[in-house]
Amino acid sequence: MATILIVEDEIPINELIKRNLQSVGHTCISVFDGKAATQELAQREVDLVLLDIMLPELDGYEVFQQIRGTPTIFLTARSSLSDKVKGLTLGADDYLVKPFEMLELLARVDAVLRRTRKASKEYELDGVKIDFESRRVFLHEQPVECTPKEFDLLEVLVNNRNIALSRDKLLELAWGFDYAGDTRTVDVHIQKLRKKLQMESRIKTVYKMGYRLEV
Repeated sequence: MATILIVEDEIPINELIKRNLQSVGHTCISVFDGKAATQELAQREVDLVLLDIMLPELDGYEVFQQIRGTPTIFLTARSSLSDKVKGLTLGADDYLVKPFEMLELLARVDAVLRRTRKASKEYELDGVKIDFESRRVFLHEQPVECTPKEFDLLEVLVNNRNIALSRDKLLELAWGFDYAGDTRTVDVHIQKLRKKLQMESRIKTVYKMGYRLEV
């Protein structure tokens, strides 16, 4: 997984982001002003920076000018089109407006890491090996046939491991916004994944909500 620097001066938001990123396996470093961010980046290499714009000492744009080359997602309350265009024009990899859902942040982090070749291309757990590039799954080194949607659902669970996801959210992430089916589809696919991959003890049912891959 990745090493991520969180530059956010609001302590509760910084801590919330850190907890969620750590829960899916990332290593996080928190700083609370622009100057501390540049000092931290001068001392160590990170895979991604989550950078607020309105910061003490140096604002996010000034920090970004000094860290060019490091993948960066701007996190900001500034929602105007001009601010977004400015951030992306400077070369940021993404721009996320507050308030945002944590699942959206996790998805955008994963997307940027994949683009910058920092995301893991494989994942292993209890004898299950998932190759994200070839979309192949193995159990104790033997190939397991998964349908495209089973693989999509498995990938969503892995990318959001330790996070409880509602059936509606799983439909949205694995099937897409325009899917017209009902949530029973999720239940059927979950049962198939549990059986095929012997993950009955890992893919947990969250009462009256959905499912969680517990690691």
